[in-house]
Amino acid sequence: MPIINVKISAVKSPDMIRQIADLVLDNTIGILRKKRELISIAIDFVDPDCWIVGGKSLSEQRKHSVYVDIKVTDETNTKDEKAAYIAEVFAGFGALLGELHEESYIYVDDVRASAYGYGGRTQEYRYQHPAA
Repeated sequence: MPIINVKISAVKSPDMIRQIADLVLDNTIGILRKKRELISIAIDFVDPDCWIVGGKSLSEQRKHSVYVDIKVTDETNTKDEKAAYIAEVFAGFGALLGELHEESYIYVDDVRASAYGYGGRTQEYRYQHPAA
């Protein structure tokens, strides 16, 4: 049930959207063990002229960047799984975009089960009422 927000300095196209979605889905399912049918992804494209790192635009630096923020229920993934996810997603975006700025971020946000949910129910409620 993760929600994944992606900001990327790239040109928007149906092909790029599909590649980003596949990259994020595959790693979220494969490494973090999340269910495909519960994963939501929102993708925002940012003009490289409007993405500034170290006082210079990515266009000036001839690089790309990405920010991925995934919210998962606390205690559902280990430190090793989160580290592997961060490494693989970063590498995947590097392969997709080419020259990826090191100041690109992958953020796995552990959210308390009592403060996070979908469909009007918290994850804590779902844990306590598995048949609901």
